[in-house]
Amino acid sequence: MTRRIKYFVASTSTCLVFVLLFGAMRGKSASPEDTYRHLAVYTEVLSRIKSDYVEEPDMKSVTLGALNGLLESIDPYASYLNADQYKQWLKSKDEHKADVGLIMSKKFGYVGIVDSIPGSPAAKAGLTTTDVIETINGIATRDMPLAFAQLLLKGDPGTTVELGVLRFRKPEPTKLTLTRAIIEYPAVTAKMLPDQVGLIQAASLEGSRLQEVAAKVEDLQKQGAKDLVLDLRHCATGGPEQGEQLANLFMDKGLITYSEGQKVQRHDITADPANDRSHLPLAVIVDRGTANGAEIAAAALMDDKRAEVVGERTYGDASIRKAITMDDGSAVILSVAKYYSPSGKAIQDTGVTPSVPVQEAEPVSVDDDGNPQTLEPQQPTGQDLLLNKAVEVVTKGKSADVVSNSSSNPNPQDKGHGPLLTPLNVPKPANAPPQ
Repeated sequence: MTRRIKYFVASTSTCLVFVLLFGAMRGKSASPEDTYRHLAVYTEVLSRIKSDYVEEPDMKSVTLGALNGLLESIDPYASYLNADQYKQWLKSKDEHKADVGLIMSKKFGYVGIVDSIPGSPAAKAGLTTTDVIETINGIATRDMPLAFAQLLLKGDPGTTVELGVLRFRKPEPTKLTLTRAIIEYPAVTAKMLPDQVGLIQAASLEGSRLQEVAAKVEDLQKQGAKDLVLDLRHCATGGPEQGEQLANLFMDKGLITYSEGQKVQRHDITADPANDRSHLPLAVIVDRGTANGAEIAAAALMDDKRAEVVGERTYGDASIRKAITMDDGSAVILSVAKYYSPSGKAIQDTGVTPSVPVQEAEPVSVDDDGNPQTLEPQQPTGQDLLLNKAVEVVTKGKSADVVSNSSSNPNPQDKGHGPLLTPLNVPKPANAPPQ
């Protein structure tokens, strides 16, 4: 090995130490010797790529791919930003630009969609949890830092961004052009259903939405509601604090959640009786697009036996994230603590599995224009399986006969973060060898 290659390998490995110290063996059980042994393997593989690969590799891309693969393996919301990207990211945080309304995470090396904010340009285009973004304005998202992808989607109102999207069971990417807009979070709605069941629909917990939920609860109770259904489907915006407050509206005591990390001491959040607004029987509806604060609320209410949770396993996103800067001006953005359900499950790792699992009808194909077509499971026109089941559960009690076409976790190896796409749906890099 030449001196130049040795220097490159050594410097690259040194750079990776900073990341590996956070991620190896989840940072708890690995000894320093284990960490350096893994580094030695990486160094040898890098050397073999440099000396034996069929063609001269782009070592910058190899290193970037290694960094992003390492981060994704421990945290699908993590990012490594070089110095220039980190400067742009910091600058964008202070600028109130328009966006397309996507909540995203890394999946299979690409940028996956957690969900679209209802009413946003992304939602109007039909982008949903099973979709993967392959390109943004022609730039491949493979090994692209998640934070940088979020940055590329921002811009001035009225400007456009072109996305290459891989849709569920469609082998070829769909090209979409979205017009950026100022994102408005959907308001909370409520109505009285038959048999005096009050329905509250909250598709976001951002802004003043918690106050809106509290007001709707009190209004429904004044109207004579005997039972309540809280619909949190597609509720992926609103952080842990909002989720804690939402749970507290229906709890007068007990543990709501706790956060803990390798260097973050455990912090318990308990219900405050002064914030309790209702003791009526309660059912909560969730789906694969439910994430972050809404997951914390659902997990707390279910573990406390305060409510039955109806629907699909949630996406899995509840943590404290921090930007850790490097000596060269680059930065790693990663979770330094996770939020746990009262029963001790890390929400980011497993999501929330409902006590009453019900599979929602899902798009399994698309038409020639890339629009999703619902084929299975079949449900009567105008009916809502999840809502119907939630009303049944809250009025009659949990039924042993669960309405579900499949398990809430059809793939036991999928530890949260939405439905898995099969490997056939994942594009290969442009320079990938034929199989």
